[in-house]
Amino acid sequence: MAVPKRRTSKAKKRMRRTHFKLEVPGMNTCPQCGELKLSHRVCPSCGYYDGKQVAEAK
Repeated sequence: MAVPKRRTSKAKKRMRRTHFKLEVPGMNTCPQCGELKLSHRVCPSCGYYDGKQVAEAK
């Protein structure tokens, strides 16, 4: 069974873990109302998608 010969330092361990992080969802501003919305989805506040009204506004 493989066993490490030396203890991994905090710096090496943290360097390896720099890629494990949360990703922020891609947010865009709605061209109709100016609010933030997820990209490629209908705007929840005005109901527009791709310049067309596709859902009822809340």
